[in-house]
Amino acid sequence: MAGEAQRGSEWPLVLSLLVATTGLVILTFYDWRNGVLIFAGSVVLAGLLRATLSDTAAGLLHVRGRMFDTTFLIAVGAAIAALGLIVPN
Repeated sequence: MAGEAQRGSEWPLVLSLLVATTGLVILTFYDWRNGVLIFAGSVVLAGLLRATLSDTAAGLLHVRGRMFDTTFLIAVGAAIAALGLIVPN
C-alpha cells in the first residue's frame, strides 16, 4: 500500500519531465528557440506545482522548503526563457 501511495504522488514530477522532454525533442529536431521556451515552461510548471501542492503530494519536487523550491524553480525557468529569447540566431 505504501508503494502505491508513493508512486501516485510522483505525477507532478512526471508531468514536468514529459513537458521538458517535449521541449528537448523540439529543440533537437525542429526550432531550438521554441524548444528552449517549452523547456523553460516545464521548469516554471514544476515551480507552480510545488507552490500549490502539499509536501507529500509534490513527491520528488519536494527538495527543501516550499518557498525555496518554488522561488528557485521559477527563477531558473525565467532565466532559461530570458536567455532563449535574447540569444541571437
